[in-house]
Amino acid sequence: MAHRSAFRQLLRDPMAVAGLVGLGLIAGLAALAPLLFPGDPLDMVAQPFLWPGADPEHPLGTDLLGRDIAAGIAHGARVSVLIGFASTAIGILAGTLVGALAGYLGGRADDLLARATEVVQTFPAFLLVVVLVAIAGPNVLTITLAIGGVSWPTIARMVRAEFRSLRQRDFIVAAEGLGYGHARIILAEMLPNALPPVVVTASVMVATAILNEAALAFLGLGDPNLVSWGSMIGAGRDQLRTAWYLVGIPGVALVIAVLALNLLGEALTDALDPRARTA
Repeated sequence: MAHRSAFRQLLRDPMAVAGLVGLGLIAGLAALAPLLFPGDPLDMVAQPFLWPGADPEHPLGTDLLGRDIAAGIAHGARVSVLIGFASTAIGILAGTLVGALAGYLGGRADDLLARATEVVQTFPAFLLVVVLVAIAGPNVLTITLAIGGVSWPTIARMVRAEFRSLRQRDFIVAAEGLGYGHARIILAEMLPNALPPVVVTASVMVATAILNEAALAFLGLGDPNLVSWGSMIGAGRDQLRTAWYLVGIPGVALVIAVLALNLLGEALTDALDPRARTA
């Protein structure tokens, strides 16, 4: 019932609706990209530097090599959605595992896992991603693993705090008294109560992952076989004064995706976290 009430509140929030619409447009564009633009978005298909609206076959124009910008935006959405959600899933799974074990077990296990989390957090996250991708080679898999590999400490600290708070609650003590095993207590009793702040943070993590991928591609560390919004911005930066749309169009797509996720995250905070509603 609480989840249904939170969902109804979410749908009544204009920010949440705007975020869901924006995120739905990006996801729909990513899903339909192969149908809307079946060719390779890296192919040179027309005269270079066609401005948006100059050619109906290429409504958003072409870049300096004659590649269709609309095709690049659509296929770039696939890369952003894939890396954003996959790396976030990796970070949430790893962080939840570490945080749950640390918060539930306590003692030396808690100290060891907490220190490991702090060690990872001492490194600048994006710099560590750059190093990992540069060493392993730029492709979708390594980028996803690198971004996910540096994002888990935030979730770990959050889940650890929630589990330490829940550990002394009456229903957990009762579950232990009934002879429930550790796995059942963690998965069935504690984890569902610790998930709301994780869900809220997940939207921000997806937005951060999309920005990190775009930054990597801008620096030339994106997958060279795929087009992404960051690589489009990087390729067009030298023509910014004469053909600003080469940077502006993928930049707007990036802003829409990140803004939609941030709006959704703020709305989820209000819907799922009672402390935020009473603050």
